[in-house]
Amino acid sequence: MFIRDSYDDDSCNHPHTMNSVDLAFTPALDLAQLISDRTISPLELTQLYLERIERYNPQLGSFFFIAAETAIQEAKEKTEQLIHSSNSNGLPPFFGVPTAIKDLNAVAKMPISYGVAALKENIASYDDGVTLRMKEAGFIILGKTATSQLGSFPFTEPPGFPPARNPWHLDYTPGGSSGGSAAAVAAGLCAIAQGSDGGGSVRGPAACCGLVGIKPARGRVSHAPVGDYQSGISTNGPLARTVADAAALLDVMSGYITGDPYWLPSPDISFSEATKQMSPPLKIAFCDHIPPFTHSETIVKETIQKTVHLLESFGHSLEMKCPSVETLIEPFTLIWQSAISASGLPSTVLSPLNGWFKEQEITAGEYLRAVHQLQIGSRHLVAFFDNYDVLLLPVYLHQPIKVGQWKDLSPQETLEKIINWIAPCPAFNASGLPAITLPMAQDEKGLPIGIQLVGKPADELTLIRLAAQLEKGNNLSLSIPSSVKD
Repeated sequence: MFIRDSYDDDSCNHPHTMNSVDLAFTPALDLAQLISDRTISPLELTQLYLERIERYNPQLGSFFFIAAETAIQEAKEKTEQLIHSSNSNGLPPFFGVPTAIKDLNAVAKMPISYGVAALKENIASYDDGVTLRMKEAGFIILGKTATSQLGSFPFTEPPGFPPARNPWHLDYTPGGSSGGSAAAVAAGLCAIAQGSDGGGSVRGPAACCGLVGIKPARGRVSHAPVGDYQSGISTNGPLARTVADAAALLDVMSGYITGDPYWLPSPDISFSEATKQMSPPLKIAFCDHIPPFTHSETIVKETIQKTVHLLESFGHSLEMKCPSVETLIEPFTLIWQSAISASGLPSTVLSPLNGWFKEQEITAGEYLRAVHQLQIGSRHLVAFFDNYDVLLLPVYLHQPIKVGQWKDLSPQETLEKIINWIAPCPAFNASGLPAITLPMAQDEKGLPIGIQLVGKPADELTLIRLAAQLEKGNNLSLSIPSSVKD
């Protein structure tokens, strides 16, 4: 099934047989190796994922747009390239591996709706910088994944689209705003995916869906060719099933593109290489909440404690300590709300909550004062890391909500609920610090529980080494979600 007789390689006469479901959940780096070894073709792999999308996307709502025709055409071209090449040396790192792009990011000649139903027919005329980098890495783009409207919310239920659902339990949200990408990877509808994070929008969905998610440091990944209009709080990042896959995709995404307002020098080694290195003993602060928010769900507290014990067993030094983010809440919320006005869209096409945000009529002076306050508060937050290598926190303060659980609340009530759910995430968008999320447990409903590691400025390498150590040492074994297994 997985090998084409036309491959000019004697080893292809003895193909490995693999269950198609297991293949769909194989890590992206392993899939790239199977393609390079000519054990499977890009076409066969693309067809497998498209068949799974056709079967499961109607219940998951993870894709807004499925690019079946262009994906098949590109897969055929890559398969022919592989057939006629004498060896696989020099292939891009993810040659022929299917992926997906969040519908806040442009892919030339594909729709880009930003989760706004009125923009479903809006076709992008260019590739975002991160899209271009992923194409250059050899990925085949299967389509555009679901996002909350304008990326505003930590659940993915934009009006005019089916809600995105969590593969681990279809009654629950996969998070947001990268909920579609997370659900797609968790359900085996693509091998790995791109997301973006302006207040937890990679980390939250990763935690909800049992994935590894990385929010890179500010300036690590370009926003080209568009500008940044939220003072650097948002960034693109990977969603994957393993730390190694996420690190390798971050390698692909990273790097300066001419005109970027923020940029970082490349690290001394690749992020992929960091996954193979031992983490030295680290000084790690931890907390099961984040001040001034004092309440977190019991199972969240238990998962943090489990992680603390595991880290101590590795020889790390742990201390219960956490900075307060109280001074960041109001200015961050104002800057976040201002993005709705910056979209230029009329209230008539917006959801009630986004429409309410737009009606707040934030002035330029208020915005600049909020940026000023955010920068001052961020300095105090970054200074905390003068004394610690890493901060261990929850991702969200309670487990995923049900789909539609907050739909009948007033805008003010919904905003309060959101702030009290996602509290451990936005401060690190404000400060530009890197963070990584990985699954550590499951609850009684089968929903994964993630933890968040936050690092020093520009120090993703330390986080990736530590995450790889946790991944290897944790006894968690997430199976394939039953909703997408047969």
